Amino acid sequence: MATADQVSQQISQLPEAFQKEALDFIEFLTKKAKQENSREEDLEWFNLSVTSATRDVEDGDGPVYDESDLKEKWG
Repeated sequence: MATADQVSQQISQLPEAFQKEALDFIEFLTKKAKQENSREEDLEWFNLSVTSATRDVEDGDGPVYDESDLKEKWG
């Protein structure tokens, strides 16, 4: 029996008030899953951006900066 079928069977045996509470919890879990998926996508884009931004730096041929390149110094 699939997990969704087991959940449905168990919920149907509960009183109405507990069924509503179970539904609230399922909605919470759904929202949490969407947020985690969004974070994973954000991390993938971040990694891609960093990789793209540093692709020329990794080979050591990029410019070398020192303190004289700073426009403003913080004391």
